[in-house]
Amino acid sequence: MKGGLILVSSFILVFHAAWGCPEICICQPSSRTVDCSYRGLVEIPTQLPPETQVLYLQGNQIRTINHTAFTDINGLKILDLSNNSISTLSPYAFQVHRSLQILNLTNNFIHYLESQLFTSLPDLKELDLSFNSIFNLPESLANNSRNLTFLGVKHNQLQRIDRSLLDSFTNLKILLVKVNPWQCDCPVMDLKLWLENFLYKGGIIDEMVCTGPENRNGKDLLKIPFEMYKDCPPVTAQFLLAKIHHHNSEHRTTGKHGHHGDHADGGSHSDCEPKPKPRPVSLRHAIATVVITGVVCGIVCLMMLAAAVYGCAYAAIMAKYHRELKEVEHLAPVAEHGSPEEKEPLDSSLA
Repeated sequence: MKGGLILVSSFILVFHAAWGCPEICICQPSSRTVDCSYRGLVEIPTQLPPETQVLYLQGNQIRTINHTAFTDINGLKILDLSNNSISTLSPYAFQVHRSLQILNLTNNFIHYLESQLFTSLPDLKELDLSFNSIFNLPESLANNSRNLTFLGVKHNQLQRIDRSLLDSFTNLKILLVKVNPWQCDCPVMDLKLWLENFLYKGGIIDEMVCTGPENRNGKDLLKIPFEMYKDCPPVTAQFLLAKIHHHNSEHRTTGKHGHHGDHADGGSHSDCEPKPKPRPVSLRHAIATVVITGVVCGIVCLMMLAAAVYGCAYAAIMAKYHRELKEVEHLAPVAEHGSPEEKEPLDSSLA
């Protein structure tokens, strides 16, 4: 029995050595997966197999990701670094991982993201930064984000998201943003338009609850009517109305869903003028109005069709009635006076 265990152990050690697997991790060459999760690691293990495509490092005590952490594995596709103590990420930590598709950094101590951090990830599809202390998303995330379908930033310290950054997420399907200190003051109106357009196109979002200003604290930005922003500076209010007009015109001319890229910020607002009472506008309200209008128009059309059918039937009946009446009137004198042949014998007898 002992000899068998020794033989198996020796085989495992030889196998790990042949594939270059760290002893503390579990490697599966068939799926090119390395599992180093919940091993009490304080740093990225060295000598990872260069063929690795899936690397699990969650549930450890890793604090820093430097630029050489994953240089030996260029084909990495899935990287899970959740539930660690990461507070520092080198701006070039993922520089060689152009094939990376899923990156999980949830539940760490990240406060700041370097601008170069995501510039070399053109294939990134899912990025989860939830449960950190991030104050701002780097603008460079927009450079290689066309394939991004999932973005999680809930439970952070974000107060705003730049509209131009969101416009770059052309394939985004899910956006998780709840539990952040969102500021719902006047500049947020452009973001509100983007979010409503995102929902209109079938996107999924949890909720964006405001923490400021005080009169909007605790309210979901998506449920705040635009009329509540009528006291904003004239420049901002007029800019909002211009965006709404452009959005509605686009729907009327194309008959398709709005494209959020068409609403990107592209100029100064200083030439705008205020409008006295901007009406509350909501894509959901507009859709409901279109549906109700369509139903009413349909009912009116049916009533008009019924009236036309009734009119045609009535005209046909009246025409037939008049035709028969004329025939009766034409025959009546003949029946009353009789024909000349019938009168002749009577006259002869009297003679």
